[in-house]
Amino acid sequence: MAYSPVGGSTAMIELQHVVLGYQGKAVASPLSGKFCAGSMTAVIGANGTGKSTLLKTLLGFHVPLMGKITFTTGTTPRTAWLPQLAEMDRQFPATIYDVVSMGNWPARGIFTSLTHRHRQHVMEVIDRVGLSEMCKQPIEILSGGQFQRMLFARLLIQNAPLVLLDEPFTGVDTQTTQFLMTLIRQMHESGQTVITVLHDNELVERFFPEVLLLGPEACHWGPIQQVLPRYHPTGRSLVLTS
Repeated sequence: MAYSPVGGSTAMIELQHVVLGYQGKAVASPLSGKFCAGSMTAVIGANGTGKSTLLKTLLGFHVPLMGKITFTTGTTPRTAWLPQLAEMDRQFPATIYDVVSMGNWPARGIFTSLTHRHRQHVMEVIDRVGLSEMCKQPIEILSGGQFQRMLFARLLIQNAPLVLLDEPFTGVDTQTTQFLMTLIRQMHESGQTVITVLHDNELVERFFPEVLLLGPEACHWGPIQQVLPRYHPTGRSLVLTS
């Protein structure tokens, strides 16, 4: 497996011969390397190679079948997670304001009331994603792009050291994709470590300095200039070449 650190040399997360999978079945070859603090990594590969499983394993939802994951702080850092849109309950009886406010829970606790400053901050990030005029609207009426903007506002509220994004651009239009990509870059520029599962090789090539390619036979991890040429595009997906 190829690996070269990008964006600094201080590891936030180290993986040693980690085998990803569930129900005892491996979905990718053993993985070793590190996510450096402040790095921005695209996770790519064919369907079924463990991209989402990797994020859920980092979150502790899955346990590696083999190997070891080490967080250099000693524990899992505070993490902002965006699951796939298909996993979200869009019929939940809540408003945009309610959902974004939930981003405050990790820092203040579920049963602590929002202060004036918290409420002000919620409105600031809702305005930042262009939804201020809809803040009291129920989430069930939102388009795919509006829903994703709302979820990004919740990410911004959390301001977590580690940000995990699972296919953040699925079901959104080009304009929204460009806007959300700008927010991701701003998170990275502020020092947050960003790990994003993507299927769009054009976005990967334009914006991500580091790439992790997962596959059943081999995984490749390193600078985009070294890793991306190992794949060729078929539509908007990335396919391993020999």
